[in-house]
Amino acid sequence: MKENILKGIRILDFTRVLAGPYATRLLADFGAEVIKVQSWKTATGAESNDEGYFNTWNRNKKSMTLDMSFPEARKIILKLTTLSDVVIENFSPRVMANWNLGYEKLKEVRPDLVMASMSGMGQTGPWKNHVAFGPTVQSLGGLSYLTSYEKNAPTGLGNSYGDPVVGLYCAFAILAALEYRDRTGQGQYMDLSGYETICTAIAPALMDVLNNKKDIQPEGNSPDYIHAAPYGCYRCSGDDRWCVISVFDDNQWKNLCKAAGRPELANNEKYSTLSKRKENRKEVDAFIEQWTSAHTPGYVMEILQESGVPSGIVQDALNLAEDPHLAERNFFIHLKHPILGDTVSDTGPIKFSGADSEKKWKSAPLLGEDNNYVYRELLGFSERKISDYIKKGIIG
Repeated sequence: MKENILKGIRILDFTRVLAGPYATRLLADFGAEVIKVQSWKTATGAESNDEGYFNTWNRNKKSMTLDMSFPEARKIILKLTTLSDVVIENFSPRVMANWNLGYEKLKEVRPDLVMASMSGMGQTGPWKNHVAFGPTVQSLGGLSYLTSYEKNAPTGLGNSYGDPVVGLYCAFAILAALEYRDRTGQGQYMDLSGYETICTAIAPALMDVLNNKKDIQPEGNSPDYIHAAPYGCYRCSGDDRWCVISVFDDNQWKNLCKAAGRPELANNEKYSTLSKRKENRKEVDAFIEQWTSAHTPGYVMEILQESGVPSGIVQDALNLAEDPHLAERNFFIHLKHPILGDTVSDTGPIKFSGADSEKKWKSAPLLGEDNNYVYRELLGFSERKISDYIKKGIIG
């Protein structure tokens, strides 16, 4: 468990899908009170409260329902802003502006407000109104190309890697802004571009292009800066099972050949040095995969590690869930969900000394689960006013 180091910080969360909810999940994990602003009209798909995906990214949060198409709803947000430290949204720039809830307006009611706007392209520029997801900014930002196996096959990363990267940037920016507010009393507005975030992930390549005019190409599993051969990910027996192997010197190469039952290859002139193994990489890889494909990744890893050859299993979600090291460190936590039942979630890699073992984590909220708390306790609305807003569809 983690200490409630952000206890007392209240966040109004307008974010959706992954990047934004991941940022606010991180802050909620550390004790911030995150109130997710939802509506039954849009609580579908990735934003459906009773789905596993939503539960993954929205644990430890509260949910209120509010239909932002009503002018009264915007007045409610202004009142909630006076009671909040942070407002975060990941719409395209026109959305908050259309509601007249941009930073300048919100700052009128809460001068020291910290606000973060996470958009695909940023709040300015010719592409500002384009929406984007992780795979979009990965491609535009050059990451898909550079993580491909070769120049003409830009398959890149197999998942939405860009989303958690953007989420991490945002969480860090909010923490920095809160620290600045503690010192100066001044709030901050942060314009976070997902596109530019990913561009920073390929900074060395960008520097090479801009300063050295180099033609940067994807190098797959054979980058020049890695002094190892063979060096790659190899298919093993079973459905989609793999292991990684790295050979950094001639002695490791000899041990690999012996472990694979081909000791004579260690004396083959074509593979006798690191540079020669790199030159004949395809032949070396073919020999290794012929061996690994006949064995489980666990067997390959164990026999190679025992021989002094760096090797590891490519673990899938099931492997991680059963990993004894992670279990020993209490990396997983069981959370009860009223619809999904007993769910398992990661707790994160950061552990503080003096952590509060009594802190109770909770699964993601149901839609409008915390309406009573928000409208009655925080805003002080009467039963009559709440009932009237429900009838009109404002709270819904």
